[in-house]
Amino acid sequence: MFIVTRTTIIEAGNSEEVLKRFSEDKPVDGMEGLIDRIVMVNTKSKEHEEVVMIIRWESKEAWKNWEKSDVHIQGHRENRGQQPPAYIISTDVKTYDVHAVKKGKASN
Repeated sequence: MFIVTRTTIIEAGNSEEVLKRFSEDKPVDGMEGLIDRIVMVNTKSKEHEEVVMIIRWESKEAWKNWEKSDVHIQGHRENRGQQPPAYIISTDVKTYDVHAVKKGKASN
């Protein structure tokens, strides 16, 4: 398994805008090898909110296939030169190779 996380820090009170965008159906959802996308929000801070999307892939190769797909590349071309909304403070993307998964009782 291979995991990509996208953490977006935003000004407090704006998480609904980001959640809406990340929760919509996307072309990636039909991609071979995608396990799921999980969208979470942390609103504990009074200064900012944090929206985290976890994208789980069957393999690193499946993710690479998405990265080099025409639909993914075209999406980036269409957004080239556009500024992110003013309420976005920062975005951080990380990738992880999964080495172990321990299932809990609820997964049976």
